[in-house]
Amino acid sequence: MERSRVLVVGGTGYLGRRIVRASLDYGHPTYVLHRREIGVDIDKIQMLMSFKKQGAHLVEGSFTDHRILVDAVKQVDVVICAISGVHIRSHQILLQLKLVDAIKEAGNIKRFLPSEFGTDPARMGHAIAPGRVTFDDKMVVRKAIEDAGIPFTYVSANCFAGYFVGGLCQPGHIIPSRDSVCLLGDGNVKAIFVEEDDIAVYTIKTIDDPRTLNKTLYIRPPENILSQKEVVEAWEELIGKELSKSSTSEEDFLTNIKGQDYASQVALGHYYHVLYEGCLTNFEIGDEGEEASQLYPEVVYTRVKDYLKQYV
Repeated sequence: MERSRVLVVGGTGYLGRRIVRASLDYGHPTYVLHRREIGVDIDKIQMLMSFKKQGAHLVEGSFTDHRILVDAVKQVDVVICAISGVHIRSHQILLQLKLVDAIKEAGNIKRFLPSEFGTDPARMGHAIAPGRVTFDDKMVVRKAIEDAGIPFTYVSANCFAGYFVGGLCQPGHIIPSRDSVCLLGDGNVKAIFVEEDDIAVYTIKTIDDPRTLNKTLYIRPPENILSQKEVVEAWEELIGKELSKSSTSEEDFLTNIKGQDYASQVALGHYYHVLYEGCLTNFEIGDEGEEASQLYPEVVYTRVKDYLKQYV
């Protein structure tokens, strides 16, 4: 089967660079949108040159230039957007409305995967402020996509391993301590952890799959559906040592959020829903979705216990 041509928007970002690599690895003609105003950001320039050496096509484009964006979209079959929606980095979700306009005018796109890759925003109407802005903005983009009649797949990838597993699910930590850990509540609420390269692979696997057209792809690797306590226990087993444990009650956690800067409040709100409320695992996938590890059992995903080995 001829593989779809893929345009990655945000291809030099944290997840985007992985999606570019996965697209190339799976043999898709891969196009990477880059801004002419990239300036002297040498790291991004070198990354783009690396993609080019691997066979990617570099396409100049900008959210501020509708015509050039339409021209870029017309070169491909599938558009994947991976621009940042994380406030501690940058929050650009609503910029995708310009991309939706370009895709609508181009009229040739077989599938659009907007920048989601976290908690399913359709299930977060109850989320606390200000963290709910992430979900609200993603739902605005979804509505625009569906109103325009653009074929889509939404990818719900749950918790990025780099942000959650490395820090033993503690906000503000990305490297595991060998001495102590603070449990959120009793530490028994189940969450789902996915290594970022695996997210990229599952994303690319879905783009030509009719089973996921106009659906949400939930990435739920069964061995990575774990509580914070289970993540900690995996680390303790690796280092051969039991950590000293404290805990933060739900009430104290919510009180602490209020004293933080805006970006931190957003991030902590997401931690609250994931690790106190259990928003990733408190529902069954219905007819509107599919589960990635069941659709693609040939993908050998990274287990949490193996991910932690790099820190030993």
